[in-house]
Amino acid sequence: MLDVEPACSARHRVTGRPDDDGGRARCADVIPSPTTGPGPSGLDAVGTVDAVVVGAGQAGLSAAWHLRRRGFVAPWEPATAGRRTFVVLDGEDGPGGAWRHRWKSLRMATVNKVHDLPGMALPTVDPAEPSRDAVPRYYAAYEREAGLPVVRPARVTRVTRVEPVDPDDGAAPLRVTLTDGRTLLARTVVNATGTWTKPFWPYYPGQETFRGRQLHTADYVRAEDFAGQHVVVVGGGISAVQLLAEISEVASTTWVTRREPVWRDDEFTQQAGHDAVALVDERVRAGLPPGSVVSVTGLILTPALRDAAARGVLVRRPMFERITPDGVAWADGTEQHADAILWATGFRAALDHLAPLHLRGPGGGIMMDGTRVVAEPRVQLVGYGPSASTIGANRAGRDAAREVARYLDALPIPAT
Repeated sequence: MLDVEPACSARHRVTGRPDDDGGRARCADVIPSPTTGPGPSGLDAVGTVDAVVVGAGQAGLSAAWHLRRRGFVAPWEPATAGRRTFVVLDGEDGPGGAWRHRWKSLRMATVNKVHDLPGMALPTVDPAEPSRDAVPRYYAAYEREAGLPVVRPARVTRVTRVEPVDPDDGAAPLRVTLTDGRTLLARTVVNATGTWTKPFWPYYPGQETFRGRQLHTADYVRAEDFAGQHVVVVGGGISAVQLLAEISEVASTTWVTRREPVWRDDEFTQQAGHDAVALVDERVRAGLPPGSVVSVTGLILTPALRDAAARGVLVRRPMFERITPDGVAWADGTEQHADAILWATGFRAALDHLAPLHLRGPGGGIMMDGTRVVAEPRVQLVGYGPSASTIGANRAGRDAAREVARYLDALPIPAT
């Protein structure tokens, strides 16, 4: 049993001041909400819901929790006058979001900090436990204890506008379509689909001729798969250096990046995290692609990376010019044999299902005001831009729930 703060029984749900940012809260007697609804096939019967949360990672669960605290209930709960409804649609087969797919060697001792979800602390775990086991277990308990109406597997493929009967009616819902063709109408959508399902693969000439193995961080399982080989690791982010250090224990490696890495030897403080998030936030407010938080935080020299540096592993080479059948080659004619190329080149926001809404502006990004999409106030983006890391996900969930409530409060009251 997890140590829940506060300790709420199945007959309770966590409540508190609407603008609290997690932490301790109160338990209140309420009708419990089932964490599993009727399943995707039963969504046809729920009618129009006030809010659909797409995705059940950290940002999605945070948004769902804050909606719950504001009085939103599952569509299948007993009806009460003036109730607002919400549902969480998750494309995964079980709880955990992207954590379900992390490589097994990424353990709780080596993972970047996993921030507590609002209202329930992460329990003490074995530092040696794989994060892909510990975090999904935490998320599963969280969904259950908080009474979140999560439906899975329910993968969203399209979100489209519904033409209003009255052109002056601004209250027309959005249509949310699942992979099996079923649809759901929602007055607002909180999108929390993250990035894991959209790995970024840059193209270099000759890539298709390479006779070895090419894989992305999303495909990585374990270092032992490369024992005795030579691996070219491409990328300058946290995952790149973590995997580089790990693979170098069993294989020879070459590390290449587009830019010179920026290392930091000081402690990554809460203020440093806040400053990094603020820089990314500036970009999305201007309608520019968000970039990554790590691009402004730099790389922290952990003990494992210090050891790799001492072994001569962290010697960075500039980006190669082309890929050959047997390796990679630079503009000066230098070549490096490779058995495998690991593209640790990051991810992009998984927003293809929102493409019918045409949210991107001339700058290539989506102009945001906090979590609200400026061009479409019915849509909130969490886990995007400044909230793409766990640093800002909880706060984004709170802000999105507040924006959803404000939007619904401003809708005209239907005539009776």
